Amino acid sequence: MKQIALPLRAGPGEGAARIVVGSANAAVAEALAAPEGWPFRTAVLTGPPRSGKSLLARWFAGQGKGDAIDDADRMEETELFHRWNRAQEDGTPLLLVAGGEGWEIALPDLRSRIGAALHLAIGAPDDEMVAALIAAHAEQCGLALGDGALTYLTPRVERSFAGIERLVAAIDRISLERKQPATQAIWRDALEAVQGAAQRRLL
Repeated sequence: MKQIALPLRAGPGEGAARIVVGSANAAVAEALAAPEGWPFRTAVLTGPPRSGKSLLARWFAGQGKGDAIDDADRMEETELFHRWNRAQEDGTPLLLVAGGEGWEIALPDLRSRIGAALHLAIGAPDDEMVAALIAAHAEQCGLALGDGALTYLTPRVERSFAGIERLVAAIDRISLERKQPATQAIWRDALEAVQGAAQRRLL
């Protein structure tokens, strides 16, 4: 499992921002590293909430690979079309980050150009990546999870980026509230807190 360290300043009490590269986004990371092969030097990146789309875009721009526009699907279409044209004129690769599937574009010229771009999608993490994400979020907030945490949490946590982030935040919060280290009792209570009563039979 690889991690990309971002050239970003962390906030107070936070560790360095990192992107975990695994089953869900390895192909995306590979494509972002070589934008010279993109059709019309343009790529569209989509993925589920909290999956690191914005972090990948910041890494892409920070490495000097090209320009990135986050929330491109919310931008005024004429302005986005002009940005695309400027990137073509300058020969600059352009990464467009969109919230998910179903980006409907009304402007015909923009629609045809976005349709011809490389489309990249972040998928769902496998068990190895889930464990790495739990560890990365814990490191980010300075949380010591304790021995056996990844073995216990990985098969039980919701298989989504947002769910994993919520779980680690809940473990951190409960541990601080109780002024206790994060042991199995806290992992269990955090799982139930974020995933509901249906989680009890798995605990």
